[in-house]
Amino acid sequence: MTERAIGRIAGIWLVLAALNGGIAVATGAYASHGLTDQRMIELFRIAGQYQMWHALALAGVASLTRLGGGRLGSPRLLAFAGWAFLAGIVLFCGALYLLALQGPSPLGAVAPVGGLSFMAGWAALVAVGVRWTLTDRR
Repeated sequence: MTERAIGRIAGIWLVLAALNGGIAVATGAYASHGLTDQRMIELFRIAGQYQMWHALALAGVASLTRLGGGRLGSPRLLAFAGWAFLAGIVLFCGALYLLALQGPSPLGAVAPVGGLSFMAGWAALVAVGVRWTLTDRR
């Protein structure tokens, strides 16, 4: 993969990270100022916290992709981590936001899949770290 392609991919991950960070801030503000039911507020806060943490993880994926993804042969693992974090945000956080706004629904069943997606993303970063540790010997 060329440096230029890696730079573009890293830029896309950074944009997605920033968008999700902004959405997390907006949902937190909505929970604080637009909701009155304590259960709804709590669900929004939990979803917003997970969304923010994983927006930061996406920023990490962007940085790692830019700094060493191609050089150390991990762009696919980093991409997998990014997609897993993004899927987790959509599925887990999205399910909690919907639960808060609409009450229980069959869509709530996707929340555990989102949680597994988050875990898969972190596992992929572990694999990247192990690969870099084993291959970056000078």
